[in-house]
Amino acid sequence: MPVNPELLGKLEHSQKVLETPPSGHPTPAKLPSLNSTRSFWIDSSPDANPLARQGSQDPLPSKADVCIIGAGITGVGVAYHLIELLNNASLSVKHPLSIVILEARDFCSGATGRNGGHLTPAAFLEFAQRQALFDTVEAIKSYKLEQYTASLLVKIIEENGWASDVDLVEGGHINLLFTEKEAENAHKDFDTASQAQLNLDGVEWLPKEELEEEYGAPYSGFREPGNNVWPLKLVTKLYQHAQAHAGQYASLSLHTRTPVTAVTHETTDNSSTYTVVTNRGSISCSRVVHATNAYASYLLPFLAGPNGIIPTRGQVMATRASVGTDQIKIPSWSGNEGFAYWFPRPVKHDTEKPLIIIGGGREAVGPRYELYVDDDSETHPLVGKVLREFLPSIFEGKYDPLSEPEMEWTGIMGFTKMGDPFVGSVADLLVADPNRELYKKQYIAAGYTGHGMPRAFGCAEVLAQMILAEISDKEWKEPDWLPQRYLTWNRRVE
Repeated sequence: MPVNPELLGKLEHSQKVLETPPSGHPTPAKLPSLNSTRSFWIDSSPDANPLARQGSQDPLPSKADVCIIGAGITGVGVAYHLIELLNNASLSVKHPLSIVILEARDFCSGATGRNGGHLTPAAFLEFAQRQALFDTVEAIKSYKLEQYTASLLVKIIEENGWASDVDLVEGGHINLLFTEKEAENAHKDFDTASQAQLNLDGVEWLPKEELEEEYGAPYSGFREPGNNVWPLKLVTKLYQHAQAHAGQYASLSLHTRTPVTAVTHETTDNSSTYTVVTNRGSISCSRVVHATNAYASYLLPFLAGPNGIIPTRGQVMATRASVGTDQIKIPSWSGNEGFAYWFPRPVKHDTEKPLIIIGGGREAVGPRYELYVDDDSETHPLVGKVLREFLPSIFEGKYDPLSEPEMEWTGIMGFTKMGDPFVGSVADLLVADPNRELYKKQYIAAGYTGHGMPRAFGCAEVLAQMILAEISDKEWKEPDWLPQRYLTWNRRVE
């Protein structure tokens, strides 16, 4: 039985919905739900999240140099990069930089702890569209950023000997092309990218006959380099590494279950500071980093709506295959214009049937496609039905259509109409606003549009560079892999 044709070809319509303002005034996101669904990454074993409640009972510091709001891959990434840059640079800081991470719920319990587990940089899809919208150099940087970010994370994992701890699998990624239009667009993107001399190493076209014989999928597609990880365990390692290496130049602390409810601006003795207000008290901070992704508009309400960041609910489940790894193999997969994505978890012994982590199904719940949904305390039954039927419809005999998932959960992604994050000073989003100066030392990296793992850690590095350039009164130098359009001064929201 083929994939349900009613699910196919929905990307264009979902993009139009994304760009259209909702009726009435856009409502800012709420704080993250208190009773979120149980994610495989967070809840499948008692030791999966050793930092879960770290600092939740400890007294808050009265002041800090950098307050980071959000303990996912962006927030922890900013702290990691700040400490690495301080240790490697010849910067003279007057006193150790005090860095505090504040998390509303348990450690890494937002999108990073609820995603599909992929660490795959896009190889060339959407190249033609990006080249037409921007230019060739800017289009190429879209892929350079992702290749840089994914390869940097893999390098850090391997150099520190974390590969088995974080379940790193470098199994490549296969993209299935379900319709003629999808295949045409993919070939157009590949040809345009090739003419522009984009690095396409490791990309291989797979005809239907080959995919059917090797994997049992009766569709054509292509293979690209890709990895899978246990995202929460990776972010845990990054935090522990940063704290262990804080050394003489920095101090790092984490306070979970400490939601930030407001950021106010104070000016005293000619110096400007922020008061970061939480449910457990306030901290006076010189700089604030918004690493809250889908929830950014809770503290920055001007980011509500299609010109900002739209909370969008994604659904994921863990389901058992009916056959072994010898038939399932180890690559990760995506299909249906990126709406569906899945991969087999590593097995401990040959007789074990692999657990598949599969996400998607939003294409079945038009016309809103789970846009403007910021509640991860429940799953959507229709999305769940689509996810249950998806793999049995593609890989005949390898999945039981009647089997129930072992776990099913939701997480909130942050979508932008451009599909790209906001990176930089918040003030630069507000050119004509008389209050823009109040945001000058507030920074943001958010709005990854469901594609954060191969982008967020690189964007976090950019923020760390900007903060240290500002502290040391030096000019920030733009990395050659960073797309210009990500920068907040190119992304006005008024």
